[in-house]
Amino acid sequence: MSARTVTPGVVHIVRPDRLAAQPTPPEFSVLAAKDTTTTVPIVSITSNHVGVGLVRSLAHPGGNVTGLELLSADLSVKWLELLKATVPNLARVGVLADTSGPSTQFERMNAVASSLGLKLVRLGARDAASIDAAFTQAARERVGGLIPLSSPVFAAHKRDIVALAAKHRLPAMYEHRDFVDSGGLMSYGPNLDDVFRRAAVFVDKILKGSKPADLPVEQPTKFELVINLKTAKALGLTIPPSLLLRADTVIE
Repeated sequence: MSARTVTPGVVHIVRPDRLAAQPTPPEFSVLAAKDTTTTVPIVSITSNHVGVGLVRSLAHPGGNVTGLELLSADLSVKWLELLKATVPNLARVGVLADTSGPSTQFERMNAVASSLGLKLVRLGARDAASIDAAFTQAARERVGGLIPLSSPVFAAHKRDIVALAAKHRLPAMYEHRDFVDSGGLMSYGPNLDDVFRRAAVFVDKILKGSKPADLPVEQPTKFELVINLKTAKALGLTIPPSLLLRADTVIE
């Protein structure tokens, strides 16, 4: 399986007897695949495998699902910290949330927001029209920064989200660097190329006879902080030297 054969929100048939699922928090496509079969191997790239019932445990999946855990809920707190470090006077943060289902990411962020001196404003969206409306709400609520949560919908509309953030002059923190490559301010998350390579290794092992039940779910080991200085300048922001030193990639 090529690293780029996967598309957000889709369950992919690698062979008629092999399935691989792409990340979709909430994990609807993977759960749908699991509900369809208990025998066909599924390679999942998502978050909270145990919490949503995809596997018994990360170390011992015990069924027909294995794959990679993206740790998105844990990373969401880091997004708040990094955005606050970038915009020191930040007080209100708009959190763009996919209304297709509940989000453990927002709950985790909301639990720590007050300790960072922040108030979160939930901006619900599920398609292009509601994304635009969410930015209108952000302006009305006078938020000073934006964090889109993990969602295949937001991934599909990344250019629109980046453009709207620029239009409303909102510093935004994203999960993946492709938003920053498209003009977003900054991102912190797993290196997706590495994640997809590891997913291909899982598929290869299964094709060679390994059982998903015996393949522990892996957690990513490579995370990257990407900062777009051109966007920072357009927003009138000065990125702290401490963040620039931590960055894996600085786009100038």
